[in-house]
Amino acid sequence: MTLVQLRHLIELASTGSFSQAAVKLHLTQPALSRSIKALEDELGQPLFDRIGHKNELTLFGAHIVQRARVLVDEANELRQTSAQLQKGEIGQFRIGMGSGPGAMLMTPLLMLMATDHPRAHLDISRGSTTLLLQALRERLLDALILDIRSLPPSVDLKMEALQEMQGAFMCRPGHPLAQETSVPFATLRQYPVASTPLSDEVARILIERYGPLAHPDQLINLRSEEISSLLDVARMSDAVVLAIRAAAPDLIELPMSPPLNAKARFGLVTMASRTEPPLLGKVRTLMGDVLKDSSAATAPKPEKRLKRPKMGIK
Repeated sequence: MTLVQLRHLIELASTGSFSQAAVKLHLTQPALSRSIKALEDELGQPLFDRIGHKNELTLFGAHIVQRARVLVDEANELRQTSAQLQKGEIGQFRIGMGSGPGAMLMTPLLMLMATDHPRAHLDISRGSTTLLLQALRERLLDALILDIRSLPPSVDLKMEALQEMQGAFMCRPGHPLAQETSVPFATLRQYPVASTPLSDEVARILIERYGPLAHPDQLINLRSEEISSLLDVARMSDAVVLAIRAAAPDLIELPMSPPLNAKARFGLVTMASRTEPPLLGKVRTLMGDVLKDSSAATAPKPEKRLKRPKMGIK
């Protein structure tokens, strides 16, 4: 028994005529007759009585047609639901975000869903990389957006690097270091440093640039998963924040000596064995639009101290 046969049955019941039903179904009359006969053979009883030029449903056939209409309607709804799910118009999407991408992506993603996909359900989780990864593996999340340098290689994960973004030490415009043209690491250490938990890769870069005292366990005074709170602290105190430069275009980037030259590599992480969620493509596009270093070009910069020209004899 197939949905096609049930549709044939419903159309024949509506018209009472094999010839009219065959025309509407774009079938030959013999083909329609074979379809109905096969259905009757499978069900074990006649579905129609031939009365004059009319084919009327038997009592058994009337009951079967009623059930057939329900099944065909549900199949049509299932097809429509499938199309809506593929377009991201409905359904649920559960995503975990690390602190860096979360600070920049959360509001744009919420706006995208509210405006373009108002009937879909979005759940955003924030937390440590370890907890987010565990939730992904337990199917509590559909995808993660993280600094993928913080993840060890694993055969069960699909990692897709999408954007690299510059990290920086930053402070408020009125900070004592804001006007400096060069900030040695020893000078930086005179102020509290705030940061989210850093990956082993970033820790390695810090130690290479500035020595053992730059290890995150020694360097970071204020550590939190919520980068937005750390940025607020930097805006209202003399704390220096280590974060993605583009996350705080209103803050001053400190000209470290030597330069930090560290980048985060933000990417999508999913389970390799799972089919990609329909809305993930929209998230991928959004990441390309939002996670950019362009804000650094318009960020406030410390004023350079003017140097008097040297007078000499040529």
